[in-house]
Amino acid sequence: MPESEIILSVAKVFGLAAASFFTAIALTPVLTHFLYKYKLWRKFARTQSPDGSATPLFNELHKEREVNVPRMGGILIWFTTLFVAILFLFLSDLTDFVFFDKLNFVSRNQTWLPLFTLLAASLLGFSDDILQVFNRGSYIAGGLPFRLRFFVVFAIALIGGYWFFFRLGSHTLFIPFVGSIDIGLWFIPFFVVTMLATFSTSVIDGLDGLAGGVFASIFAAYGGIAFFQNQIDLAAFSGVLLGSLLAFLWFNIPPARFYMGETGILGLTTTLTVVAFLTDSVFVLPIIAFVPAADALSVILQFASKRLRGKKLFLIAPIHHHFEAIGWPHYKVTMRFWVISFVFAIVGMVIALLGR
Repeated sequence: MPESEIILSVAKVFGLAAASFFTAIALTPVLTHFLYKYKLWRKFARTQSPDGSATPLFNELHKEREVNVPRMGGILIWFTTLFVAILFLFLSDLTDFVFFDKLNFVSRNQTWLPLFTLLAASLLGFSDDILQVFNRGSYIAGGLPFRLRFFVVFAIALIGGYWFFFRLGSHTLFIPFVGSIDIGLWFIPFFVVTMLATFSTSVIDGLDGLAGGVFASIFAAYGGIAFFQNQIDLAAFSGVLLGSLLAFLWFNIPPARFYMGETGILGLTTTLTVVAFLTDSVFVLPIIAFVPAADALSVILQFASKRLRGKKLFLIAPIHHHFEAIGWPHYKVTMRFWVISFVFAIVGMVIALLGR
């Protein structure tokens, strides 16, 4: 790539990330006013931990913040990302300025699917949040039934698998230091299973600032991979998502002004799957997303331990609540998980790039 093209690409990715950050910062007072005006927080503190266990310890740790801090702060993330994408798409189509053409990052082969996934899954999460704040539904502390959420994510995954296989012609998987393997039509079920597994990592959203900081490092890593593979539109998309995440994090660090909620975390986890496949770096996903993967695994191990051994493996699962329960301040848990996530994101990105 010529040096001038590299400079333009860097300016596009970082410029759009900055535009997203400042747009989200500007939108936050409006969102905050809306969330507090209509008291969009849980009306009753949960008596069950995220692993489904009835434990007074979890309620004791979270009862005060759960009932006076609004959910649905994740709207800031996906709305800003979609707004920036649509804005520069329209400016590119409606004007003759080459500048706007360069900044437009909406493209069929790189960003249509992640934008669709982000919107679809975020709207699903928004519905779940609405039911939770009004204590409606059948899930823990209200919300959409788990089977319904699972089915909708499954449907989104099927659409994504179909798009990859039939529209983008994807049927191979790249394994670092090994090469590409052709799995043919099995690509679709593999994509579906991966998205459902990534969907399970939504349990990471449990402490002030935790999910925002962790996913910021994850999408920064995948943005870097996309950039070095000359997938500039996808790198720009990741940059825009990163910018909105950092703005969200500005208001979500302890003490949080609002929580991400399902409308944020469902959009992020499902979109992450799409970005991992678009960069052909799905095999480093468990490394780059080590912290959410470990959180989800801790819940699985907790269930298995209770079923097979009749006792818990952790005081509370997912594991970030376990550390909280043994006496770590919640901000210490959050910051240490940020550090771990940042390190593993770098390691995963290096493996993905050097392994080609």
